[in-house]
Amino acid sequence: KNGEADLSYVENVAKTIAEVMESYKVIVEKSTVPVETGEKVWQTIKSNNRHNVDFDIVSNPEFLREGNAIEDFMKPDRIVIGASSEKAKRIMENLYNPLNAKILFTDIKSAEIIKHASNSFLAAKISFINAIANICEITGANVDHVAEGMGLDKRIGKSFLNAGIGYGGFCFPKDIEAFIRISEKLGYDFRLLREVQGINENQKEFFIKKIEKSMWIIKGKTIGVLGLAFKPNTDDMRFAPSIDIISRLQSEGANIQAYDPQAMENSKTMLKDVEYRQNPYDAAKGCDALIILTEWSEFKDIDIAKIKNLMNRPLIIDGRNIFDASHMQSLGIEYVSIGRKN
Repeated sequence: KNGEADLSYVENVAKTIAEVMESYKVIVEKSTVPVETGEKVWQTIKSNNRHNVDFDIVSNPEFLREGNAIEDFMKPDRIVIGASSEKAKRIMENLYNPLNAKILFTDIKSAEIIKHASNSFLAAKISFINAIANICEITGANVDHVAEGMGLDKRIGKSFLNAGIGYGGFCFPKDIEAFIRISEKLGYDFRLLREVQGINENQKEFFIKKIEKSMWIIKGKTIGVLGLAFKPNTDDMRFAPSIDIISRLQSEGANIQAYDPQAMENSKTMLKDVEYRQNPYDAAKGCDALIILTEWSEFKDIDIAKIKNLMNRPLIIDGRNIFDASHMQSLGIEYVSIGRKN
């Protein structure tokens, strides 16, 4: 609620563990929790430790991406283990040794912060490149070229430098809001993260204005939508940018027909009065504009000439920059994208 983590379940589990524990155990935090949670868990178990046995608390945050969880677990960039005893460290090290991955040992509080800090930094990269995209549009520069030039610097890296309509999903919005609240409780105003949030929200508004400018009149027109999930390779609709964008277009009188390879069923609980189509071509049929909200790989391979012939007006507004602008122009498509000359 309001970005604050509900730790009542964690407390209940800690009490249950304390009541049934009869020999030494290592209790591991895997979930993303506020810093100092490990301390609270230790105190709870200690005060409810019926058999007065030894135990250790370990913070071992997960870094799994939706749609890539198994691969990320088996081939992690790093394994973070926050522990206060050598015994707990050895047990955790033996557990992870088969993965042959880099293990970073820290104190518990540092491990707890690492997860929030990592997600917040990645979200900041997304908001940063989206802000740069807006500067590129004003000046006539190309955000793809800017991002490539930045990404060649090893200190920056190329990941998460894809301009678009902003981040969504369950983790980034939740973790950033939680980190802001945690910081407030500690007496620090994390203004940088507030700006990250603000830029992310504004990016959806900028995209809607692109649609309005390109179409002029929205009311009574049909807009095809390719992509509903917050990112490809998942059916997750939580905090997906598509929700706000589609709802806004509907409020302006647009008729929406949409296609997503996986997320259509989940979207039905969040979006009303949307006509769902079985493939990208059906979504484009009879449309006055086609907007791309998720960068599914199958969308990159669609037959643009066929799409053009199916539409009332060959207008594609690409919120994920999946097509080459010059190529689209050569095919006779009115093409609008993010941070590039249109």
